[in-house]
This record gives sequence, C-alpha cells and structure tokens, in this order.
Amino acid sequence: MNEPAGKDSRLREVWNNGRVPVVLRRDKPNPLLIRLPYSPGNYDFLRGENRRKPSWVQKNKSWEVPVAWFDDLIKRLVRSYGQVYVIQLLREQQKCAAACWNAKGLHCECSCMGATHGTGHPGGKWYEVSETFACSWGPKEYSCRLIKAA
Repeated sequence: MNEPAGKDSRLREVWNNGRVPVVLRRDKPNPLLIRLPYSPGNYDFLRGENRRKPSWVQKNKSWEVPVAWFDDLIKRLVRSYGQVYVIQLLREQQKCAAACWNAKGLHCECSCMGATHGTGHPGGKWYEVSETFACSWGPKEYSCRLIKAA
C-alpha cells in the first residue's frame, strides 16, 4: 500500500496534512510508515535510542520504522508535537442473534438494523455465542484517530 487513502479522501487529507505527524500501521509484517512535518532533525528524532535506523521511502515521502517502535514513538510524537494521527486497519464487528434472525415482528435493536431480521440464519461467518448474541467481522478497512496530549 503506497498511501493509506485509496478511496477515502479524509484519510488522504490526513496523510498529506503537513502539520501533524501521521503514523500508518499496515498489515503484518509491514513496518510502520511515518509522515512528519519537515525538520532536518527528523532522522535523529525517529531513531531516538534505538539501534536500528529509520529508512526514508522516497516514493511515499515518509519514514519506515519497525512496528516494535509504535508505543514509544507515539508517546514521543505526542510530547513533541502535541498530537499525532494514527491510521490503521480495523475490522468492524457486527452483532446480531438468532432471536433477530428468527423474529416475526419488525422491531429490531441490533447492529444489523433490520438487514437480517426475520431471515432465518443470514449465512456467512457468524460466531454464535448464545441464543441472544452472535458476531461477525467485516472486511479490514483503514481507520484514523487523533491522539492528543492530555
């Protein structure tokens, strides 16, 4: 993945913002991609006390660092910049139940919002925990959050 924002203009806007650092967590085993506002000290800042060295990726105009640096790097970025965007893959969880699938009426209060209401078993990969709870995971999509200093 070159940029985190193939279809989503909001993610593209965050990735290219130029003011707030951005950390992109990609699928394993890919390293983190980091976008920082320009500073001649970015290499030294990213490396910190680590033995390994950050790599500049010209194609993305970003730095590549090991995933193991994530927690420490986020803390240092928040301390230095006051905030950091994190873009990462997320799988949305759907919650439903056999009670919904087998319902006769129209009233539905689960996350299917009526899509599987009264249909019998909707098929697919539902993990049925009990008569009143089942869950399914959607496809992985990139999501963004802003972490700010307290």
